[in-house]
Amino acid sequence: MQFADDPFRLIRFVVGALLLAGSAIALLLAFTGIAPRAVLLVGSFWAIYGLLTGFLGGVLEPVIDGTARMFSDVGLRRAGGGFSGEETMVAQGRYADAAEAYQRRAGDRGIRVEATLRRTALLTGPLALPLVAAAELTELRNTGTPLSPEDDVRVGLALVDVYDFRLQDPGQAMAELRRLIDLYPESRHTRRMRGVLQDLKVAHFGTELSDLEGPPAQT
Repeated sequence: MQFADDPFRLIRFVVGALLLAGSAIALLLAFTGIAPRAVLLVGSFWAIYGLLTGFLGGVLEPVIDGTARMFSDVGLRRAGGGFSGEETMVAQGRYADAAEAYQRRAGDRGIRVEATLRRTALLTGPLALPLVAAAELTELRNTGTPLSPEDDVRVGLALVDVYDFRLQDPGQAMAELRRLIDLYPESRHTRRMRGVLQDLKVAHFGTELSDLEGPPAQT
């Protein structure tokens, strides 16, 4: 069981183990007649566990992820001046014009990843050009200035979406996920990527992914 990429999983495991031991002791006390009412504690223990896991997964983790995204976007808004013009085109239904504008903005190295990802959303959505989107994302990843780990993960996850949902190519999607997991095992996205990889394996091949080890995918 791995906890390095998911500290909340470790918390749930430790608390669950402690409550399991406490439940066993309470049942033992109740059945031996030492403390008959101790059995009532069992329900309380697992109610506490349910509240804790719900708080971690439904409140604390989303807040942490949202805060991290907020701070990561601050530099982009300052450097790139935002994308209000392109967003207006999208709102007006001028998808081709917006995609072309995003392509021009991608020439600015400081915002090239964000601009390309926004263009990808149009290419895979209303413009229905997923092959073009996949080619541009791959080019962004493999040419020019190397991407930061965070940007590489963002681009890789966009590729996964294109391969799996737009091109119906789960093999390529899983290969990209494995590449990201191998390269960035400490990323805050790794737990989610492992989960997606597991789901793809089950959905398309009907088997559980028992081992995520293996040689790194070729970049």
